[in-house]
Amino acid sequence: MEDIIQEANTHTHESCGTNERKSHHSEKSKNALISRLNRIEGQVRGLKGMIEKDTYCDDVLNQISSVQSALNGVGKLLLEHHMKSCVIERIQEGENEVIDELLVTINKLMK
Repeated sequence: MEDIIQEANTHTHESCGTNERKSHHSEKSKNALISRLNRIEGQVRGLKGMIEKDTYCDDVLNQISSVQSALNGVGKLLLEHHMKSCVIERIQEGENEVIDELLVTINKLMK
C-alpha cells in the first residue's frame, strides 16, 4: 500500500479540480484499486451465494463485515490520495472551497 501511495504522490494530476473533475492515477495505483474492487466484487457474489444456500445468519453477517472493511480500505486509500494530490493542488490554486467539499466527503465516508 505504501508503494501505491508513494507512486500516487509523485504522479502529476493535471486536471484535478478543473471543470473535468478527473483524477489521474498511475497505472500501478489504478491496477491496485481495481484488484481490490474485483476481490470485493467476488466477496459480494459470495454473499449472494450464502443467502441462496440459507447459510447461517451470523456467518453471512461476518462476511458482510469483511466486505464493509474492504470497501473502507479502498475509501481510505482514495481519500489519502485525494488529499495529497487534488486537494493540495486546488488550495495552491486558491480554490479554498475544496476544504468544504472534502469535509462533506469525509462525513459521507464516516456514516
